[in-house]
Amino acid sequence: MSAPDLRERLCAAFAWRGDRLDDGVRADVTGWWRDPAMLQDLGAALAGLFADEAPTVVLGLPSRGVLLGALVARELRVGLVEVRKDPGPAADSDQWLTVTTPPDYRDRHLELGFRRALVRTTDRVLLVDDWVATGGQALGAKRLVDEAGATWLGAAVIVDALVEHRTRRTLGVRALLHERDLG
Repeated sequence: MSAPDLRERLCAAFAWRGDRLDDGVRADVTGWWRDPAMLQDLGAALAGLFADEAPTVVLGLPSRGVLLGALVARELRVGLVEVRKDPGPAADSDQWLTVTTPPDYRDRHLELGFRRALVRTTDRVLLVDDWVATGGQALGAKRLVDEAGATWLGAAVIVDALVEHRTRRTLGVRALLHERDLG
């Protein structure tokens, strides 16, 4: 499937939703998950954004980043590490790396983390998510990767809605669409 065709299908399956009783308009991406061909194409397209970088592991942010991360990891034939919100060890001996993020798209500071043993110093880490708006969660994930001593490759996302060019460069964001493409 060609990239322009996938972009057209993503835009067609997307909607902005909200009404006068709502506190604003929200992105509705649920149409992206309904089409099995779109899921297959999304995994390949997102993986293709960083295929030349040879990732050894994919990092997925909650919740849609984990869904997409699994598709990308499968495509790249590497493992997936799930980043958790409000993480906690299952046992005292269970070591976790945790960070508090800069403000996210809802102006929240989140606690993110993963089990320390899952990201090795030799790993080349690719973050996958559906949307990057402020970059807060992605910046938190990058700090986790840096603390693990691994190599951050960048962030593969469906939609880039970043305003700050510096954040885009810091994170190494590569996207299938820009928010302006969605009307």
